[in-house]
Amino acid sequence: MKRFLVCISIIGAIVFSAACSNQRSDELIPMVHIHGLAYTKDGERLLVPVHAGLAVYENGKWAQGQGELHDYMGFTASDEGFYSSGHPALGSDYSNPLGLVKSTNEGKHITVLALEGEVDLHGLSVGYKSHTLYALNPHSNSKMSQVGLYYSEDEGKNWTNSSMLGIQEQIAAIAVHPEQSSVVALGTEAGAYISQDYGNTFTLIGPNQPVSALAFTMDGELLVATVGPNFGFVKINIETKQSADITSPVQAGDVMIYMAQNPVNKEELAVATDQKNIYISKDTGVTWQQIVNNGEYKS
Repeated sequence: MKRFLVCISIIGAIVFSAACSNQRSDELIPMVHIHGLAYTKDGERLLVPVHAGLAVYENGKWAQGQGELHDYMGFTASDEGFYSSGHPALGSDYSNPLGLVKSTNEGKHITVLALEGEVDLHGLSVGYKSHTLYALNPHSNSKMSQVGLYYSEDEGKNWTNSSMLGIQEQIAAIAVHPEQSSVVALGTEAGAYISQDYGNTFTLIGPNQPVSALAFTMDGELLVATVGPNFGFVKINIETKQSADITSPVQAGDVMIYMAQNPVNKEELAVATDQKNIYISKDTGVTWQQIVNNGEYKS
């Protein structure tokens, strides 16, 4: 039987968090952990789920996001907003866990799409323009009868199980092609794998190293972060299989866990690490600016 280790860093296990307070203040939300990274459609803001709601980076400054302070998990963005799972804020009317939710206004309001009170989908990703969702399901529920990889093309109303042939190792990351619904990538202990048939068959495409983070660019190239003595950061053309190194800002002993590309300025990348560091590059990794240091916000 396949083992599924959903959306975690290679060096640590997921800590399932309790529901959090929805009390708001002018103070920045403590960065307890990071469970995603996404730019807004206009490319102006970077959204970071930090355990109690969202932290927002804009014009060199950090601010608290809008809406209830939900503990978002599996946070992933499309050109219409973001999708997520996780746990509701304390005092919220939503059931725990959230199931699958969507926001089109940066978290000010969320809409439950499916599975409320049934499952927390840590391993969740969406096609930026296709809006096709893929999820690594941790246990059976009313929509998914078994553990495994599923996809939905109708925002979670219906889910189809993928065979995942070719995947034997533990899974640490998932990413979906921005436009091609049938193309999904998984990061494992043995490298990055790509499927072009809705996750039914996978072939190795990335370095033969443990993968900690994956993301597709707007042009459909795959960004891959690896861990280990020769850890690295590469961009792979999924058609030609050619790869190009990107300079990583991550220091030895830390691990990249999320990455995102600005949809407007494609040379701008953001990465987040296991030790709660966040970096931004505006020249595709030639130079990096650190905007969070060990969970401490920098403006």
